[in-house]
Amino acid sequence: MAFTIDVDENKWNKEILKILILDRTTNRNIIWGTEDYEYLGEAYNSHYPISIELITGNHSNIIKPRILKTRENQGNRTKNKAEVFTPSWICNKQNNLIDKLWFERDNVFNIEKNKSWESNSDKIKFPNNKNKTWKKYVDERRLEITCGEAPYLVSRYDAVTGASIDLFDRIGLLDRKMRIVYENTETEKEWLKWSERAFQSVYGFEFQGDSLLLARENLLASYCDYMKERLNREPTNKELIRIAKIISWNLWQMDGLTYTIPYKKAKEVIEQMSFFDLEGKEDIDEYEFCLIKDWRAKKIVVFRDLINGDKKNE
Repeated sequence: MAFTIDVDENKWNKEILKILILDRTTNRNIIWGTEDYEYLGEAYNSHYPISIELITGNHSNIIKPRILKTRENQGNRTKNKAEVFTPSWICNKQNNLIDKLWFERDNVFNIEKNKSWESNSDKIKFPNNKNKTWKKYVDERRLEITCGEAPYLVSRYDAVTGASIDLFDRIGLLDRKMRIVYENTETEKEWLKWSERAFQSVYGFEFQGDSLLLARENLLASYCDYMKERLNREPTNKELIRIAKIISWNLWQMDGLTYTIPYKKAKEVIEQMSFFDLEGKEDIDEYEFCLIKDWRAKKIVVFRDLINGDKKNE
């Protein structure tokens, strides 16, 4: 595979790109959040927004996965931002621990073998428990903190070595949900419904805008991969927009120490909002604590309040 972000307009049109670079808290674009690109000009300042024209055309290859960055650049990001990417076999081991607790048994999706794994080719069996059905598993919410390129959610490639991973050997938390959807749905309508719910159930946040954009692109490309395998077709533009909107809400830009968008001071959010409260608002600086969606409750919530156990969001 080519390890460059798919910002070619032949892959994602401008409507999709506009969604992938949108910050839902500010209703503006995500910012660069890194000084790596400032040599390209003032528009690439770490505090400035990422715009479509800055990452397409002659600039379509400036954002690269970490494996393609220079060793010096990798080292600087590790030193300055504590950016450390985890090899897939470790992601798999840790994700397996989550599933061991949920399924109450080992080796559900694969068997670990040294620094690799062997996928279980049998249909996944669920516990004899009405609270542990395949639908409950798909709806279980999962969060990858400081997600980088989101290797714990989707594993299209090993973030450390760059090696591509076959579809049925992928080990991300979303990959596992998509396998369950694949195995337990019969019609296209059912597959579309539960695939969407799988995407609604996984979350991640990241400080640096380039990594966040890569993570969002990886999730959207994964949706295309799974649809191609299950339905033998590419998503329509309407379907891509629908999933891209979910991704742009669920993978968001945030300073994990302050729970705000990067470089912003915290301001209180007075009340919980519905999905529609932010529609058309231009000035939302008062909402600088990051917002996410609870898709099942159909509410916008403040992420910090979830961490602090705020009673307003129960």
